[in-house]
Amino acid sequence: MEFIVESVDDLRAVAVALLESLGDRKIIAFDGAMGAGKTTFVQMILKAMGVEEVHGSPTYSLVNEYDSPMYGKIFHFDLYRLNSEEEAYDIGIEEMIYADHVCFIEWPTHISHLLPEDTVWIKIRLNDSLDRVITWDEH
Repeated sequence: MEFIVESVDDLRAVAVALLESLGDRKIIAFDGAMGAGKTTFVQMILKAMGVEEVHGSPTYSLVNEYDSPMYGKIFHFDLYRLNSEEEAYDIGIEEMIYADHVCFIEWPTHISHLLPEDTVWIKIRLNDSLDRVITWDEH
């Protein structure tokens, strides 16, 4: 799927389309440059999942936890400041990823070999018009 997002208002429809395409997959990896809009998109998805109080990026804490009335427990990871794979193990990332909860992971390349095979990889980039282009493969 590919969506061109011209404004933040367009993100709600993209978030709903993503949720509808997930099926049983629960690990969603967000790949994009700094400032591409990964955190903003995750926040919109959380709102579409019924989470009322959405926090900012977990850049310093590495993970935020949410409860959704429709999806249960959700983890949002921002691994930008992860210094080593050992740190990922120290925060218990494997237990969270494989606990059958929805996980949103920013900067997933830091732990890519720990991710399950059915991880949904979302790419966010800017086009020549500086609109966000959001893509993912449906399985």
